[in-house]
Amino acid sequence: MIIVPVKEGENIERAIKKFKRKFDKTGVIKELRRRQQFEAPSQIKRVKMAHAKYVQQLHVNDEL
Repeated sequence: MIIVPVKEGENIERAIKKFKRKFDKTGVIKELRRRQQFEAPSQIKRVKMAHAKYVQQLHVNDEL
């Protein structure tokens, strides 16, 4: 649970801004969106391999 202490006389908009910042740092929305669509382990592995090939190609081109 996220708790945002509000000091006496502090603006409510500032407290809401603090809450939003803390909420974004938890990554709840990002995780929720990731879980909305199931990806098979083979798909995840395929994507990781493609990314590794891409990064390796970038390093090879950078050395030339």
